[in-house]
Amino acid sequence: MTKQKALLIIKPDAVQRGLIGVILSRFERVGLTVIGLKFTWAAPEKIKAHYPETEAWFTKVGERTLTNYAKKGLDAKTVFQTDDPVAIGKTVKQWLIDYLQESAVLLAVVSGYDVIEIVRKLSGNTIPLLAAPGTVRGDFSHDTIDLANAQNRPLRNLIHASDTVEDGEKEVKLWFADEELFDYQRCDETIMFPAR
Repeated sequence: MTKQKALLIIKPDAVQRGLIGVILSRFERVGLTVIGLKFTWAAPEKIKAHYPETEAWFTKVGERTLTNYAKKGLDAKTVFQTDDPVAIGKTVKQWLIDYLQESAVLLAVVSGYDVIEIVRKLSGNTIPLLAAPGTVRGDFSHDTIDLANAQNRPLRNLIHASDTVEDGEKEVKLWFADEELFDYQRCDETIMFPAR
């Protein structure tokens, strides 16, 4: 079993509320190793490259949006002027690009065993209203899809966390050069993962 890497982006709503330290500490406290850290104003082209530019991704985002609207008995056409999933996905992507430029963001690379599963669990459901207490989103946000869409903006959910091993590798390479990553052993690793 090998260690994995995950990218965390502490988004503008968390930065502007002074939550950087408290959020980052949650990942360190469980034993993940911070191997890269960067405070930056993200360039639009970098954000655009971060989110996929594929019809499959646009469709997934658009269909999820349409499903959420249907569950609430709402008509997505009133917000998006269309019910085409790809067109809705493209609108949501532009909202995300705008959102991540509202202020500087903190980029962090964390490393550990099963790191993807751990960062997703600690971050909580991407919809803050549905995130469990004790998670980053559950403790520090209560934004809803309905409110965000009614205001023509993305969901403010404080943090991005890589959701697959492959995405983690791709996202880390996008935002960090190899020389910006520092692998080291934490002193508690010998207790948590003793050699056999």
